[in-house]
Amino acid sequence: MDQQYDIIVAGSGISGCLAAAGAAMGGAKVLLLDRNDYSQAGKKTNWGWVCGDAVAKTHIDFINKEIGLKLTEPVLDVAVEGVQVLSPDLTRKFQFEGAGFSLDRPKLAKVLVDFAVKSGAEYLPHHEVEGPILENEVVVGVYGRDEKGAQYKVKARLVIDGLGVASTIRRKLPHNKYIENMVSTDDIESTGRYIYNFDPAGEDVKYYDKKNALIHLNQQLAPGGYGWVFPKSSGRVNIGIGVEKKSLEVRNAKLNKKDTLHMLIDQYVEWNPLIKNVRIDETDANGKGYWSVTVRRQFDSLVFPGYMGTGDSMAMPNPISAGGIGPAMTSGAIAGKIAADAISANDTSMEFLWKYNFRYNEVYGNKTAGLEVFRIYLQSLNNDLINYGMTKFLTEEEAVEISYGNIPKITIASTFNKVLSGISNINAFKNLLFTVKRMKEMNELYTRYPSSPASFDAWKKTVNENMHEVKEKFKPNPI
Repeated sequence: MDQQYDIIVAGSGISGCLAAAGAAMGGAKVLLLDRNDYSQAGKKTNWGWVCGDAVAKTHIDFINKEIGLKLTEPVLDVAVEGVQVLSPDLTRKFQFEGAGFSLDRPKLAKVLVDFAVKSGAEYLPHHEVEGPILENEVVVGVYGRDEKGAQYKVKARLVIDGLGVASTIRRKLPHNKYIENMVSTDDIESTGRYIYNFDPAGEDVKYYDKKNALIHLNQQLAPGGYGWVFPKSSGRVNIGIGVEKKSLEVRNAKLNKKDTLHMLIDQYVEWNPLIKNVRIDETDANGKGYWSVTVRRQFDSLVFPGYMGTGDSMAMPNPISAGGIGPAMTSGAIAGKIAADAISANDTSMEFLWKYNFRYNEVYGNKTAGLEVFRIYLQSLNNDLINYGMTKFLTEEEAVEISYGNIPKITIASTFNKVLSGISNINAFKNLLFTVKRMKEMNELYTRYPSSPASFDAWKKTVNENMHEVKEKFKPNPI
């Protein structure tokens, strides 16, 4: 391709489409590339749009305010009052987050790509992106193959990476101190889910709730992660699990089992007494699938010379819930507007693009390092300790504060009488106090995010040292 563009957006998933739309609205000449056909824009794999499909209303409101996209039915498939997290013994329930929606993900994909095109982006399907074009370690375009297997190259003044967790652009950036090329397997959850038509075998909101998205914490059923049961319209359900590799290995070794992710999903469905007579919903060939999701803070920088990353490509899913739709929406809307500003200013340097780091951190990213700390602590607890902790260590108000990335005041003095039930519980509570203290420290670090690339090194060193200490202290121990 000989044509020069202002901005290339790689990947027409959620963040890519919103970034393309925002950049085009700002007057930039935008090319949106995707490997799929228009009817399957943003599809992750041959399995479809593998996702839990849930998103908080706050993210829907944000993209409406930020770039004017108002989502309605049927994209907003089912409204839910919130996310409810249940203890392994099902005796304790915490309401996390607020109102939200279970989405029709394939319909959302079509709405988003149409929105990008209507906003002025040029959309080119059937073009696989294989890597960045680099000149003097600056990203100046992308290369890949079209539907006939022919190689193409296309240049631009700025590239926005929306290719997801396995991004071929990010992985082929020059080794640098700003953006990691790879994600550690310790920070990845293997997930799988089914969308079922089913016949409810009775009523019990601990297992299925038409008004709430349910999360089951259970280290035997979903080691290092959780199971979910999210309602959908027309008598359907999105049901799946996420597991962490080391936790699964420890669990299998201690129980003398050889369970795989696929086996655990089937066991989780069988465990649920209400989800019976199941039939895969093959609408849009999206009924069954598997995917990897990051559960860490977003990369410490989201920009590189000539390059911006959005959504899953920058490890943005929530470290506790693994929810990626909201961060993808938020980052895409922000990135597109700042990218257009960069083109208008004729400045795609790190220094100019750095404002994207600030804006995303301000809106969402400043809490994720603290949430990552809590996720690592949670993975070190077995079911008994989770049951006890949800009953004795935390009030519902404190748990909700933590889920939002806020730091409740928890002290030994305030909770002492609840903890006198054995040394293991006391130690676990002391570990909770350490965790909350470290969460607070990480949040404070992110309030002092470096003002420019020049002051990035010292800040990142402190972040990495703190996170390393947490990972050394808390090892996966599901059983």
